[in-house]
Amino acid sequence: MSSNTHDVVRVSAKGQATIPKELREKFGIETPGRVRFRESDNGEIVVEPVPRPSELRGRLAGDEYERGEVLAKLREFRDTERTEERPRRAATADGDE
Repeated sequence: MSSNTHDVVRVSAKGQATIPKELREKFGIETPGRVRFRESDNGEIVVEPVPRPSELRGRLAGDEYERGEVLAKLREFRDTERTEERPRRAATADGDE
């Protein structure tokens, strides 16, 4: 897949889409795994792989981080993720999706 190719991906009735294999491999998105969707400053949708906690240990270990800082960041990320997921679950339960 070249960088000029734009794959069109079908979105199911449940809002599910498949990330093409070439992109998963290029950007290190594991299956099963997790990705984060966010909006860029210019309004584009950005999909980012979310590393597993075991992957963070080796990369973030070092003198530049205070003891417990990595764990605190991971907990903060999980709390944010849960907070963002609650309205989606409520909307799904109400039949909005």
